[in-house]
Amino acid sequence: MPRPSSQADQALLSSGRALYPLAGCAGLSVRRVAEHAGVQPGLFHYHFRNKNAFLAAVLQGLYEDAFAALSAAAAGPGPAVARLGAVLRLVGDLLREHGAVIGRLVIDLAQGEPAVADFVRANAPRHLALLAGLMDEAERAGQIRPMPPLQRMAFVMGAVAAPLIVGRGLQALQPEHPLLADRIGPDMLSADATSARVDLVLTALRQGKECA
Repeated sequence: MPRPSSQADQALLSSGRALYPLAGCAGLSVRRVAEHAGVQPGLFHYHFRNKNAFLAAVLQGLYEDAFAALSAAAAGPGPAVARLGAVLRLVGDLLREHGAVIGRLVIDLAQGEPAVADFVRANAPRHLALLAGLMDEAERAGQIRPMPPLQRMAFVMGAVAAPLIVGRGLQALQPEHPLLADRIGPDMLSADATSARVDLVLTALRQGKECA
C-alpha cells in the first residue's frame, strides 16, 4: 500500500494557518481543515494524532519562523543597544503581520483552550529570554542604565507591543469617536508609529548613559 503523500501534511498545515485566525480552536474542525486543504479527512488522522496535536503543529510552525527572525536580528552586528532596537522593530513587524493570529490566541487562551495554553506556556519564555538577554548585555556594556529586569521588560513591551495589540482590539470595536476612528492606524499600528515608540524606549533606557 503506498504511503500517503507528505504534500498532504503540508497542505493541512497551510490550511490550519489560514483558518485558525478565523475559526479559533473551537471552529477548526477536522472536516473543515481537510476540505480547505483538498485532502481526505483520513489523511488528517494519518499525519496528526488529534486536533490538539494539529493545532500545536500549526502554532509551533508559525512561532519558529518568527523566533528564527528575532534570533537572527539579536545576533547581528553592532552594539547590543542597536540590536535591541532592531529586535523591537521586528517585534512590531511580526505583531502587524500576525495580528489576527495573536488576537485569536488571546481569545482562545481566555477561553481555556488546552492546546493554546500549552503553546504559550512553552514558548513565551523563549522570546522574553532573548529580549532580556539583549538588555542585560546592553546594561553590562554601559549602553543602558540599570533597572530591575522585570520592570524594564514591562516598560519595553508596554511601549512597543501593547499599543499594537490594544489598537487592533479598538479597530475591531469600530469606535465612533473621530480621534480614535481616524488615528488608530497611523498612531498605534503603523510601522512609523512603532519605530517612533522604539526610539522613545531606547532614549529612556539610555538616559544618563554614554552609548557605545
